[in-house]
Amino acid sequence: MSQLSRRQVLTLAVPVMLAQAATASTGVVDTAVMGLTGNATELGAVGVAAVVMNFIYWAFGFLRMSTTGLTAQANGADDRLEVNALLQRALLTGAALGLTILCLSPLLKMFVFQPFSASDDVKHLARAYWDARIWGAPAVLMGYGITGWLLGTGRTGWLLAFQIVMNGTNGILDVWFVAGLDWGPAGIGAGTAIAEWVALAFGLFVVRAGLSRSASLFDKAKLIALFAANRDVLIRTLALLFTFAWFVNSGAGLGTAILAGNEILLQFVSVSAFILDGYAFVAEKEIGEAYGAKDRKRLTRAMRITTELALASGALIALTYYIAGGWLISNFVNDAEARDIALRFLPFCAIIPLIGVPCWQLDGFFLGATQGKALRNAAIITTVLYITSDLLLRSQFGNTGVWCAFLSMYVYRAVSLGAYLPSLLKKADKQPL
Repeated sequence: MSQLSRRQVLTLAVPVMLAQAATASTGVVDTAVMGLTGNATELGAVGVAAVVMNFIYWAFGFLRMSTTGLTAQANGADDRLEVNALLQRALLTGAALGLTILCLSPLLKMFVFQPFSASDDVKHLARAYWDARIWGAPAVLMGYGITGWLLGTGRTGWLLAFQIVMNGTNGILDVWFVAGLDWGPAGIGAGTAIAEWVALAFGLFVVRAGLSRSASLFDKAKLIALFAANRDVLIRTLALLFTFAWFVNSGAGLGTAILAGNEILLQFVSVSAFILDGYAFVAEKEIGEAYGAKDRKRLTRAMRITTELALASGALIALTYYIAGGWLISNFVNDAEARDIALRFLPFCAIIPLIGVPCWQLDGFFLGATQGKALRNAAIITTVLYITSDLLLRSQFGNTGVWCAFLSMYVYRAVSLGAYLPSLLKKADKQPL
């Protein structure tokens, strides 16, 4: 096999970036439609509800992450039957977990909004969003299996098509339900849920070739390996999602206007993270295949090439946010107080696309090699350090402290996970087939 080139990385990464941008546009469109038609209370409700839903859904993000790494490793070992079995296991697991969430949703709704310091009006509207969007839970989690499998097999063009279907449908329904029918935050939730089911139907059509029955589908050893990998990635994901929920709640404790302003900037953060994750996802695929093939040279080259391109892209996005972010905020946010907060703290947000690259890339390295313990431990360390920083800085500096602590979280992630990199390289030489 020829050496991985920058052109090959870009060929794989650009569709992923566009797909990730489409994914991020779900939150951006939700926020933009609500920002243009609603007030700070409605905008804050969408922000709180979206964080809660994302926390719950991405708690099961291991379905995407472990599927990508294990599929890439099976590809690297040239085991086609296992590649297909991994897709089927992910779909069945996603369906079971999604139905469980849906059945438990009345109970979950009773306490998931309690930790937030938002007003009663904000929470009331957030629950309306929840009631509508929760119906998409099975589709979301099955979709994670599909996207993980498409990434692991390098079919990034189809991944882009999957996300375009999802977000195109979501955008159209958002405008109809909110701007047209005046359903408010509940309309945002309903539009997203319907779009998730439409995307699942499309995704199942795309991966239909991998759905033929596999004799090893319920192989005990394979299932144990899958759930062991999922357990550690689950803990890692919960810890990191908790940091974002903490960030939102820190702003909520300082007032509804700050909550809404921070929510606007968080969409900028999400867009940059989703786009730059394109390089990390390519790293997952390439490192997973190299790990499965026991090819350390290929593994280290994938690390270097993807990171170089990610750093250059991160710097470009950061510059774009700093120059053009103010125009976007001024023209797409109706509430004056929320707009002023977002404009004031835009420079903090603009730094994240650059300082976030090391931790996003390291995530890709360790996910591709399915090194869940390192991901788990680093995430726990990061969360503890971040919360400590926020408690110290917020009490002294208000929202400025909230953002300084949030920036430090990215540094903590990179340093704590980077400490495990030498052991990953050693394991690459010893990885058994």
